[in-house]
Amino acid sequence: MTKAVVIGSGPAGLTSAIYLVRAGIDTTVISGDQPGGQLIFTTDMENFPGFPDGILGPDLMTKIREQAEKVGASFLDSTVTEVNFDKNPFEIKTLEKKITGDAVIIASGESALWLGLESEEKLTGRGVSACATCDGFFFIDKEVCLVGGGDVAIEDALFMTKIAKKVTIINRRDELRATHVLQQRAFAEPKIEFVWWSTVKEVLGEQNVIGVRIENTKDGTISEIPCSALFIAIGHKPNTEIFRGKVKILSNGFIERIDKSKTSVPGVFVAGDVFDYEYRQAITAAGSGAQAAIDAIRYLETN
Repeated sequence: MTKAVVIGSGPAGLTSAIYLVRAGIDTTVISGDQPGGQLIFTTDMENFPGFPDGILGPDLMTKIREQAEKVGASFLDSTVTEVNFDKNPFEIKTLEKKITGDAVIIASGESALWLGLESEEKLTGRGVSACATCDGFFFIDKEVCLVGGGDVAIEDALFMTKIAKKVTIINRRDELRATHVLQQRAFAEPKIEFVWWSTVKEVLGEQNVIGVRIENTKDGTISEIPCSALFIAIGHKPNTEIFRGKVKILSNGFIERIDKSKTSVPGVFVAGDVFDYEYRQAITAAGSGAQAAIDAIRYLETN
């Protein structure tokens, strides 16, 4: 048994744990199958306060975890397989054991959708990224490619035009899914070039990205585009599968906040990207982690 259980070990989960333990609440963090969250795939971070020279994503998460451990948080490096929120104490099952807690903070985050290429995985963090706002500044005055056609993809492309020399958008169809206003802005931007009816077959480069090999989906022709980075913007998937039927989930798959950080189940709270489909930043995730912890502390004090 533990007083509070935090599911997830990204900025939201670890910040929650720090606040909970400092309030004198026995807390266990279940790390998940990706300890540290999405930041473990991020290279230099220059937009997180407190690090004027920047910091590597994995290093930042190591420091935050060390801080959580120092104040007394317990860690279970495992994956949650099932939850039972029908009664309190709540039950959380992992691959190894079952844990019960009077309060739960869901901070399981989300996972970027990838192309599934071996070369993409090899060069992730070395020019391949799923977060243009995180890593875009490393490619000032460079030519970059971006895959996707939805709102996030076009927003990322427009963002990159302020930084990059040229942005090539690769789309599998000859039309975009983004809203009309975003499409018009993209079509009017001279730095953006569109490559239609195409998919990326391989990311080129050994140590860093030097280009992409694409295939035309209509005639099968193969061509190459030189670039210094490839941004994948084909969507994100919130890690909410095990919570379906346990708490209210929005139609887009993200957990619904009923009031502040509260979910539809009293005593179960939510923090980070698993509910936040708008900002998706490390600092906003950490902030929501603090909010969830404070709400959980108040819940425990009054129940």
